[in-house]
Amino acid sequence: MTQPLRITHPHDGDVLNRHDGVETETRIMVPVRGTCPTGAAVTVNGENAHVQGNEFACTVQLTRKRETLTARCGDAEDEILVWWNKGSLKRFRFSIDDNILWLKDLGTHPEDYASLFDHWYLEFWRQMHEETGTKVHINIYYQTEGFDLTQMPEKWKEEFQANAWWLHLSFHALQNEPNRIYRNATYAQMAHDYDLVCGHIRRFAGNEVISNTTTVHWAECPKDAVIALRDRGIERLIGLFWVRDGVCNTGYYFPPDQCDYCHSRDAWYDRETGLHFVSCDAVVNGLEVEQIYPHLDEREQSPHTCEMIELLIHEQYFRKDLERYYQPTIEDKVRTALKWVTDRHYEPVFWGDGFLGTPE
Repeated sequence: MTQPLRITHPHDGDVLNRHDGVETETRIMVPVRGTCPTGAAVTVNGENAHVQGNEFACTVQLTRKRETLTARCGDAEDEILVWWNKGSLKRFRFSIDDNILWLKDLGTHPEDYASLFDHWYLEFWRQMHEETGTKVHINIYYQTEGFDLTQMPEKWKEEFQANAWWLHLSFHALQNEPNRIYRNATYAQMAHDYDLVCGHIRRFAGNEVISNTTTVHWAECPKDAVIALRDRGIERLIGLFWVRDGVCNTGYYFPPDQCDYCHSRDAWYDRETGLHFVSCDAVVNGLEVEQIYPHLDEREQSPHTCEMIELLIHEQYFRKDLERYYQPTIEDKVRTALKWVTDRHYEPVFWGDGFLGTPE
């Protein structure tokens, strides 16, 4: 059977950096490989490829952040889109999912908190920021039992705004339950819930704290729901693209093979929805303290997963009043993960800084 003309490396949507080619200040030279009819004459972006049997290879120069690679052979053509992460550096971010209880504390007893950081939870994260430079991203719910965001006063708005350079808030979900709340979400449902949460964030904390990156609750929803987020300014989503027994149910709308590929990369772009997807490297509350270093060491081994480290944790594991969830070692886990990244000279960033945390 004749092999079709197809670019097999890089992949459509790849974010390429210094590990994927030879980079200078003005360009990156990237190897391109693919399949073709035996003995065909192939070009990629006008460069003549070396053909051996039914495979071709060449090196192509990229000079722009977003580039199209086009292979041609006679009348046949194959095209992929890639991104150049120029000047990429080792960087990390800490995000926290499932947040509502510290907001409930503040909103129901505002007289107890002259400052945001009079609350033990926010004080802990400020301490982590002061010790390591960590930028903290908090994904929040609209409501929980006995509280919703309408009860959150504007008392601390200026303080939120003053700390927005290291503390971000964004939409996570309407609420914790039902389980996997967005598995079958429509565009309208996601749009409504996002607008509800972010409307209140703007009111009580200011637009400055809102991020264009988020994690949907359970990192799962259909493509139309993702498009609703894109239409509201979301440019990046965090996923847990781990495939277990052929299944990944924390990879949004992607099939297992695409989830597996996303897990093998720091970030990947889906041109159907126009979003970058960032792979979570560690759910810190899901590891024992002594497991954190080996787990992150493994991610560091691949040149494709060592550049962007996404650390994730959940609010409920900090709450002593939630016996079902509380982990006495949770703060030790945070400190251990942060020691790993700081000892290895990862820079603290938000993924919305520059291009995926790299200055432009």
